[in-house]
Amino acid sequence: MGHLLKRRKRIFMAAGIVLAAVIAIAVFIKVEIYISYNSLETEEYTISSDRINSEVKLALISDLHDHTFGEKNEELVQMLKEQEPDLILMAGDIINDISKDSHVAVELIEQVKDIAPVYYSLGNQEEDYIGRGTSDLLNELKDAGAIVLDESYQDIQVNGNAIRLGGMYDYVFALDGNNTTRKKNMRPSLYQFLTDFQDTDSYRLMMAHRPDSFIFGDAAKTWEIDLVVSGHNHGGQVILPFLGGIYGGDQGWFPKYVDGVHHFKKVKNMVITRGLGSGEEKLPRFNNKPEVVMIYLEKE
Repeated sequence: MGHLLKRRKRIFMAAGIVLAAVIAIAVFIKVEIYISYNSLETEEYTISSDRINSEVKLALISDLHDHTFGEKNEELVQMLKEQEPDLILMAGDIINDISKDSHVAVELIEQVKDIAPVYYSLGNQEEDYIGRGTSDLLNELKDAGAIVLDESYQDIQVNGNAIRLGGMYDYVFALDGNNTTRKKNMRPSLYQFLTDFQDTDSYRLMMAHRPDSFIFGDAAKTWEIDLVVSGHNHGGQVILPFLGGIYGGDQGWFPKYVDGVHHFKKVKNMVITRGLGSGEEKLPRFNNKPEVVMIYLEKE
């Protein structure tokens, strides 16, 4: 009898240990998911160029997906104030395609437009929102104080530097099976936009929501651009130690281009932000803090 009681006791103890471990893992996962959506941080990158004469500070945000950091995004607004950028770049997916309205994006723009000029390019969520006919998004963003760049660009002066700032969403190659950049295969208006955009002595800065738009086929060895800024892939959504992000849209599993700085033959620099949130995904953000990226352009 005593032996049986001891055996039962060991079984109960083992079951208790397993249950405690399961609870601890569940709590850890829940806390880490919360942190990955709510614990804002900044990431900084420095890019040098012979087309830059004096420092320019760019604040890059993307993939907010209607998330809010405090009431009316007060935490995000305060972080941008503290960084004192020269330009604020909103690189798409600030809203969701199924959003009832655009109030999160509009309120954010209204609060930060006095910090620095706000430039906004479209992501897939904005494209789908517009396609649903929910509201007149482009005019709402403009009325809030943003300059919307959709296959368009502006020539601006920032701290004595001439900058050509563009925005676009589409792929910059033909969907012809080989991802070529031949004029005859590409959409004519897009080809003309890219050709005109690169024809300048100014610093060429392109907002393109998807890094995928530039990394496949002939794209990055065709278009001469000093800096592309992107988001879209949420850093791979779930980031595993030593392995990195697990999924990246068109790039598939364990993608290379989901965050950080990358360099190509003609696209000299690409900065990709992990973004600030995520839409309806199969897995939540995990081990993946939301970030505001500060890019410092400096003289080479």
